[in-house]
Amino acid sequence: MGRYILKRLGISVAVVFLVSVISFTLVHMLPGDPAVLALGSEASEQDIATFREKYYLNRPVVEQYFIWISDTLRGDLGDSITYSRPVLTCLAERLPRTISTGLPALILSSLLGILCGIISAIRRGKFIDNLITFISTIGLGAPQFWLGIVGIYIFGMRLGWLPLSGYVAPTENFGQYIFYGVMPILILSFSLLASVARQTRSNMLEVINQDYIRTARANGLAEKSVIYKHALKNALIPVITTIGLQVRVVVGGSLMVEQVFNIAGIGTLIVSAINGRDYMVVQGCVFVISVFTILVNFVIDLLYGFVDPRIRKSWR
Repeated sequence: MGRYILKRLGISVAVVFLVSVISFTLVHMLPGDPAVLALGSEASEQDIATFREKYYLNRPVVEQYFIWISDTLRGDLGDSITYSRPVLTCLAERLPRTISTGLPALILSSLLGILCGIISAIRRGKFIDNLITFISTIGLGAPQFWLGIVGIYIFGMRLGWLPLSGYVAPTENFGQYIFYGVMPILILSFSLLASVARQTRSNMLEVINQDYIRTARANGLAEKSVIYKHALKNALIPVITTIGLQVRVVVGGSLMVEQVFNIAGIGTLIVSAINGRDYMVVQGCVFVISVFTILVNFVIDLLYGFVDPRIRKSWR
């Protein structure tokens, strides 16, 4: 097991390095001069030169990367060009808002998605199966920004049940957090739920038609026992991967949802940083998100062994 963990750690470190190189390169390929954008077109050449020197923009790109990655490995993501503050400070201010929206959406979509997938598989061909499949198709196909606009129009403008936009931290007022957060959380979880539900349904249909399930039924086991003790455990193995991949979907979806509902989270920070050519913020955000996503996938790889004994045996 130890050798397997070390192997996965090595792969994860290599992926983080590769992502850092690609993201750094892509960010520096954006058009526009960060110094001119930050100081304005009326800035003197001396001010622009000083600015470039401060942020190492006058160095070769390769040298800039090694300066940045060495500082990053020491826990210093640099200073924001736009906000003139450490990038870590910007992240610390915005990250809780994204987490308090994305984490409930991920948990809600995972639980409801698995439940809907099980029901859909058990009731295959019935009305409830067709309904869940239809809703899942909408969830996978409809853009989240469009769902957000529709939700605002119906529940905010027409019915007046929910606020049009805004955010309240759960630590400040939990009731207001629910009131302002219910719509963005539901919108963000909708497409995630659809993906998990379809994956669960597909896996359940494959598993319940296998010989050992037929044998369990022939031995007189109750249907609930067959489904939840035998079929579900094996069907959930690929679903775990799907849920792990949803972390990236949450981050990507937050870009849209935060813009629509005016939530000052990581999504809006990345968008504003790209528009302002704030290299340090974009690189810092991408690096933190990448490390977090890779860490989640690493944990999921370990969970495989506890869910599937066959994988656990391969560790030895």
